[in-house]
Amino acid sequence: MPRTAASSAVNALAGMTARQPGSGWDRSRHGHPLPVRRLDRCPVPGPLRVDCQTGHRTSGEGKKRKVAGVRQAVGEARRIVVKVGSSSLTTASGGLDADRVDALVDVLAKVRRGDTGTRRASVEGGGRGAGGEKEVVLVSSGAIAAGLAPLGLRRRPKDLARQQAAASVGQGLLVARYTASFARYAVRVGQVLLTSDDMSRRAHHRNAQRTLDKLLAMGAVPVVNENDTVATDEIRFGDNDRLAALVAHLVRADLLTLLSDVDGVYDGDPGKPGTSRIAEVRTPEDLAHVEIGSAGKAGVGTGGMTTKVEAAGIAAAAGIPVVLTSAVHAADALTGKDTGTYFHPTGKRSADRLLWLQHASTPQGALTLDDGAVRAVVVGRKSLLPAGIAAVEGEFSAGDPVELRDGEGRAVARGLVNFDAKEIPRLIGRSTRELARELGPAYEREVVHRDDLVLLHP
Repeated sequence: MPRTAASSAVNALAGMTARQPGSGWDRSRHGHPLPVRRLDRCPVPGPLRVDCQTGHRTSGEGKKRKVAGVRQAVGEARRIVVKVGSSSLTTASGGLDADRVDALVDVLAKVRRGDTGTRRASVEGGGRGAGGEKEVVLVSSGAIAAGLAPLGLRRRPKDLARQQAAASVGQGLLVARYTASFARYAVRVGQVLLTSDDMSRRAHHRNAQRTLDKLLAMGAVPVVNENDTVATDEIRFGDNDRLAALVAHLVRADLLTLLSDVDGVYDGDPGKPGTSRIAEVRTPEDLAHVEIGSAGKAGVGTGGMTTKVEAAGIAAAAGIPVVLTSAVHAADALTGKDTGTYFHPTGKRSADRLLWLQHASTPQGALTLDDGAVRAVVVGRKSLLPAGIAAVEGEFSAGDPVELRDGEGRAVARGLVNFDAKEIPRLIGRSTRELARELGPAYEREVVHRDDLVLLHP
């Protein structure tokens, strides 16, 4: 009777055979050669299944292998941005939940050490993150929620002044809690507060990028939040998810993980029977039929699934893969296991500042273009010159973001303007050469340079 794979394995474990590397034969303890089949020479993890008819190996793990292949970028990621929402860190009545914070930090500390259980796969794949330590940037909501209880507020206030007061108190508590929790692993944290408007400006953008890069280089974990006390747009619309996508692009991250209280995108209400989780999204069209919810369950945050899907789309379009899942599944999400919803990259990286300009800036005014200027900007990708402007509206200063509109009022682009609003009326319809002769060489330039311009509908 031929030797079975199972009997060979038993004998090998019992020390009954001594194989000669590279050969197709084993030798028994008496020195007699024993034929060894290929299956016996190639140990594999998990139970081995063999088709009795053909002798070929089979496996019931086809789906798992497919998922592992799809999410290979997760295991290979070297620099990771993780965003966690308020509802995953606090109680519904307000106040930080220390156990939840510690549980998240436990996962992130292991990820930083490279202790993700994917070392073998990463080494074989030759990825950037193979077998080494990883860098983690944490984008954390929760400042307003953390400040509710200390200020005697039972729920998130609706008026802006009290929201900002809660954020002022809560941000200190939030960072202090992270500092204490990461200290258990001898890891330091650095607080980084950003505003969307500032990040579209060259100097501020470069400073933020340098600060984050230096913190990572020095072994710290940057804890990023939008400056709630001044960033009114974030407080009203809850776009820390969008902030996380932009930070991921800013630090040139290999992966963005969005954590919340829902374990992925579903094809219906996840609380109702018959709905199923969407495991992966390859293009925006994959979600065209899905109705996305907008409200969180805990009542302390402002971002819902809509903002998370939008943020995932921003990051994916910038060439960054995204995993969207619940905080309790953070460990699985960061090791490439089949959890949550995986968004495949759909585009390539663009200039950092332009991504912020497109998705995070608030236009301070608008310039209406004539038809020729619209073609030059949209089709020819040219700078906007004074001769192509038909009208101006709003009050803005040089360096502010403004919308560029066509004759029907549709926004076709957004850019950083080189002149104050009050200067533009006397520039309208005139050539730069004429303006230079009359007003001086400072006026022989573009109103919006193409390097400071992003198309909204290319």
